Amino acid sequence: MRYTSNLRASILGAGIVASFLSSSAMADLEQFPPKDKAFGFQTPVTEVAEQMQIFHNFWLMPIITAIMILVTVLLLVIIFKFNDKANPVAQKFSHNVKLEVAWTLIPVLILVVISFKSFPLLYQQDVIPEADLTVKVTGYQWYWDYEYTDPAGDVDKTLTYSSVMLTNEEADEAGKPRLLGVDNPMVVPVGKTIVVEVLAADVIHAFAMPAFGVKIDAVPGKMNQTWFKVNKPGIYYGQCSELCGAMHAYMPIEVHVLPEDEYNAWLAAKQAEYASVNQLDNVQLASAN
Repeated sequence: MRYTSNLRASILGAGIVASFLSSSAMADLEQFPPKDKAFGFQTPVTEVAEQMQIFHNFWLMPIITAIMILVTVLLLVIIFKFNDKANPVAQKFSHNVKLEVAWTLIPVLILVVISFKSFPLLYQQDVIPEADLTVKVTGYQWYWDYEYTDPAGDVDKTLTYSSVMLTNEEADEAGKPRLLGVDNPMVVPVGKTIVVEVLAADVIHAFAMPAFGVKIDAVPGKMNQTWFKVNKPGIYYGQCSELCGAMHAYMPIEVHVLPEDEYNAWLAAKQAEYASVNQLDNVQLASAN
């Protein structure tokens, strides 16, 4: 069951939509928004994100820096030692076997060194572990839908709702960052394996959460999967990272990570609310007939 725009309007007076995510637990969560003028990655809160940053900072950056310095030195040597004034008579040779072997083998060895760290990281990202919770995420122009399938298979307890960016005034009132806060965020438990099934209903989008080390395309007609396991409760932010139309910049992602008992309480409360909304919707449909 899901909220539709007509149903929202019919029950707004009862405050059900307004109370969708209101709880003292969520109000007490620490927020981890991107920092203004910051340099580098966001603080990682999953093992994958942490390993990605270690790989970048302590493997790739030293290798790239060394290559850049070497190329710069060689370029300067060529400029000053082999210019027309310093070397008016050019050497007449076209091959150097040792040099050609070196510039072939050295890049190969560099790639082998990089592979020792990158292949295990790619495997960790791509191989989906057994899920504690599966959330289906659908991208629309320009908002997200989240669907939580009931673990017991009860269709009436399957939650589906839309997540739309708050206006500047609403974000300021809610204490959320501009262009990142939403009305109905994704909610997951801390320390649990969350499998995310990502797809799109119209054009290509991308579900990206930098602090989780997650970025995957949402493609119409194809379901992609990714996963994360957050080790710290809090409120985290991401955005659609694929140019998807005029309002691409206004398609944020907000994820609330709760302690397990608080998540279970939230889920039970929302399933009860959805059940009451479903009953109301059925009554309205019956009256209309």
